[in-house]
Amino acid sequence: MTFSLSSLVLLGLLGVLRHGGASGLLELSLGKFRYVLLNQTNPEEAVIRNIASNVTVVIFQVHSQQSDVVISFDKNPSMNSSGTGVDKGLVSILQPQQSVCTWYLRSLVASQVLSTAISIPYMEKDPIPGGCNLEFDLEVDPNIYLDYTLVDIHIKFAPANLGYTRGANPPSCDSGTGQNSRWRLRYDVYRYFLPENDLSEMVLMSHIQKMSEVQSIKANGVKMLTLTTDDKTNVYFSSLPGQGVIYNVIVWDPLWNTSAAYIPVHTYACSFADLVDNCSSLSKLSTKVFFTALAVLGLFACFFGHRFWKTDLVFMGFIFTAFFFFVFITRVTGLGYDLRLTLTAVAGIIGGLFLVASWWRFGSVLLCMFVIGLVLGFLFSSTVFFTPLGDYRVFRDDVVFWVTFSSVALMIPVLFADCPRILNILASGIVGSYAVILAIACYVYTSLAYITLDLLRRVLNDYFSRAYTNVPFQTNDFIMLSVWTMLALSGVTVQLRRERSEVPFPPHPYLTWKRERERRSTNVLDPSHHIPPLRERIHNKLLHIKECFQKEQPAGERTPLLL
Repeated sequence: MTFSLSSLVLLGLLGVLRHGGASGLLELSLGKFRYVLLNQTNPEEAVIRNIASNVTVVIFQVHSQQSDVVISFDKNPSMNSSGTGVDKGLVSILQPQQSVCTWYLRSLVASQVLSTAISIPYMEKDPIPGGCNLEFDLEVDPNIYLDYTLVDIHIKFAPANLGYTRGANPPSCDSGTGQNSRWRLRYDVYRYFLPENDLSEMVLMSHIQKMSEVQSIKANGVKMLTLTTDDKTNVYFSSLPGQGVIYNVIVWDPLWNTSAAYIPVHTYACSFADLVDNCSSLSKLSTKVFFTALAVLGLFACFFGHRFWKTDLVFMGFIFTAFFFFVFITRVTGLGYDLRLTLTAVAGIIGGLFLVASWWRFGSVLLCMFVIGLVLGFLFSSTVFFTPLGDYRVFRDDVVFWVTFSSVALMIPVLFADCPRILNILASGIVGSYAVILAIACYVYTSLAYITLDLLRRVLNDYFSRAYTNVPFQTNDFIMLSVWTMLALSGVTVQLRRERSEVPFPPHPYLTWKRERERRSTNVLDPSHHIPPLRERIHNKLLHIKECFQKEQPAGERTPLLL
């Protein structure tokens, strides 16, 4: 575990950094954060004194960026009296006349771990987070448990219980489902995005404070959904590797209009410890090569796609074929990512060349424009579902989602059926410029990459429909959106001005070739009629090349008269 020297110096000057030492005593105040350096050998004893008599519950929590810490009620922690993790907390139920609370903290690694701790008080009418826990080890468990994959993030938590006075028995968790039981409680799930491209500890420590207390959570977080007691207390979100996210849950008692917060939990959906593909270097080399090459072709198509019609067909055919081939090969095989991406690139090239060949042989502009329109339609439909509209509950049903998505995608080629040149210029400008954005996303994080990535996730993963997919939109994203808009508008404008006096599409090459061949075979006055056959021309060319490498032979006596 490492942290910057400047951060430690700053904390020391501010007087908020506490070093674990031989004494190991950490004096805390209710509702105030403290930074503390934890170690493995000397547990830190955290103490709060002079607790007011109207406080019935104190929730103590500690947070670190990547190294697990242990928080417990006893100096020798046991399974049902302690918690281990990067975001952990304990609930202390106060007894009559009790005014002091004590907890113990230590790290699980040999080096020192920078962490932040806070204790939050609640009154007798406030609900108790995790008060009806039946799944986890602690009797009262206010923690949120988080698991992540490259696709989604899963959070779950124990149901809460109603508050009660000091010394009283806790309300029964299963005595009924009426308004006098815990079944009246509601759970609001909040999410907060950390600044993009910032993996520093101090950023996390400062921002997690905004998601620890009820009022600050409401002021800074974004409410994603509300759960009732009838709902399962688990939620799925789309994974954003490399992007820091903080989640928390506020439990609300509608009868007393009181609330309490669970322990906030954070994730970057990646590992800091891995030597490769860690949080600092997520994109594989094969991904960078693939999308960089695609961006070069896309940038060319953005400004010159309609003029170089066959190159544009290769670009659009590549995208169309590569997408469906990658889905197919991922679904039916267990090949590694690099091999799948290589085969996808080969299949995309073949698909692009096939589209060119089909146009050359059959001259079907309609077929080509349908493929181009579908590519633009898929990008447009993906952009629609990239907005908050995509998180509407109705679209969690796969049938509803895919019917709506396909209808929006097909709308593009249908609307532009009478003006194929405009459709091609729009498609090459918009899709080509977005290819540049995808390449930039391989090097610098931007949420715009998830316009198409979330669509790919939904195709490849059967349960991705349950995940909430909205993403942060911060400074980098506004810059990337401006770049995309500028490139698209510039490309479309340049092509429209250049092509306004040209024919809509180049003539059918195969018919042109046949017509020219027939003309040469029948018109003896045409000089091209006397062109030798192809085989003879190739033979003569080879002889000419051979003569260039032959040494000139002496011609004997040469006189001016003979010359």
